[in-house]
Parts: sequence; structure tokens; C-alpha cells
Amino acid sequence: MAVTDAGEARGYRPSATMPFVAEFRRQASRRRTQLALGFMVLLPLIILIAFQFDSGGDDDNGRNEFASLVELATSGGLNFTLFSIFVSASFLLVVVVALFCGDTVASEASWGSLRYLLAIPVPRARLLTVKLVVALAYSGLALILLAGTALLAGTLRYGWSPLRSTVAAELEPTEGLLRLLAVLGYLAVVLLVVAGLAFLLSVTTDAALGAVGGAVLLWILSSILDQITALGALRDFLPTHFSTAWLGLLSTPVQTDDVVRGCISAISYATLFWGLAFWRFTRKDITS
Repeated sequence: MAVTDAGEARGYRPSATMPFVAEFRRQASRRRTQLALGFMVLLPLIILIAFQFDSGGDDDNGRNEFASLVELATSGGLNFTLFSIFVSASFLLVVVVALFCGDTVASEASWGSLRYLLAIPVPRARLLTVKLVVALAYSGLALILLAGTALLAGTLRYGWSPLRSTVAAELEPTEGLLRLLAVLGYLAVVLLVVAGLAFLLSVTTDAALGAVGGAVLLWILSSILDQITALGALRDFLPTHFSTAWLGLLSTPVQTDDVVRGCISAISYATLFWGLAFWRFTRKDITS
């Protein structure tokens, strides 16, 4: 085999190994990807069907607050989309992002195919970069599918009406749609923390379930600690402290102070976790 002066096979280009499109298609063929994305489409439809069984005769005081949210959700497609995002943001979307980012490397190790990928050879940094970008792409696609399906189904069922919420005046449909897009953008940034943590765990362990579950459990732990007011200002440094700041994007006028802080916090944590993941993986002895 002809080699270059650097000892590489002639014609070998590290940047051409493991193309993004090939990895994207490969992940698309996996059952977990299909099920996760399929559920993002199915959830708004399930919620829509569930609303049809509401008898309206339940006066349980424990349901009053939630019932008011349901009443808002059925007042238009934008409101139905906001409700779907609200009930999904704190847990479901966290699990989905953790699944895509935590399973991506650990699953290769558990199957024993990771070392063969590196033997092609695919540079370690490129392998991680491609897998991270693909995982983030699918995470973003899941968020878009959830909101898009909810907006389409809700509009067809309840019409195109102004956006209403408990924290703002009524917003015209066009402005309401822009506010929803801003909410989705902020959620995408906040979920980068989950993506970074799950990705770090994915390169640390060979157990995909451990990487996914570990990221979700640590996010839940941070959420619990954030409720302990005795921690005082220390709560500002928790990754989940600003996770609900997107509600300020719905207020009148728009409140962006916590949104900006949340973006800075999320990007900082995500960058730290990704940096540790690359540092760990480029020095790790791959045996599986």
C-alpha cells in the first residue's frame, strides 16, 4: 500500500471519514430513534384525544389550577401548542435529549463496534464531533416535531386564535407564534445542559442505559435542590435554576433578564461537559 511521508495511506483524508449524512441515516434506522420521534408526534394527538373525554363536571379543588390550563389549551392552536410544551418541558424532553446524546457513544461500546470505527481509522475527535452533531440534530428535530404536530393538530381542532396565558395579556396570533418560537429556542438552549451531561456520561461508561439514566437523574436532583430555598444564592449556579425562565417570554412586557442568565448558564455548562467528554475520550483506552 502506498503511503505518504507522514506514514498515512495515500489518499486517506481524516476529514472524509464518517460523514455526517451517513451517521444521520444510520441513527435514523435505529428503533430507539424511530420510537422517540414517533412519540413526539403521537403525544399531542394523545393529549388532543384526552381533552375530548373531559366531562367538565369535576369540581375537585386539587384540579382547579390544572383545569384552568386545560381551558386555555382548548382555546386555540397556539394555546394547545403552549400547553403541550408546558407538560413536556420538565421531564419528557429531558429524557428524549438524554436518550439521543447519552446512547450515541455508549451503545457503540456496548456492541463492541467502537474500536472497529476507530480502526477504519476515524480520528477520535471527528468521531465524537459527528456523533454529537447528529445527536443534537435529532434532539432539535424531536422538539420541532412536538411543537409542529401540536400546532397543526390544535389549529385544526380549535382554530387559529390569539395566544393567551396566565402571565400575559392576549397576544395576536402572529405575535403569539413568534413568542412560541422564542420559547422553543430557549428550551433548546437549556436542554444543551442535558445533552452535554449525557454525552459526557456516554464516553465515560459502556452502558447506554447508565448514561441516559444518569443524566436524567442528575437533572432531577438539580431540580430538587433548586426548590430548597435554604441554599440561597447557591441555587443560581444550579443548571436547572433558569429552566422555567421561558415563561418570561410570554409576559407583557417580555421579561428577558432570567432568559439571558439562563442562556449563559446553559451554554457554560454544556461547553464544560463537552470539553470534558472530548478530553476523556481522546485519552481513553478503547477496549470495546
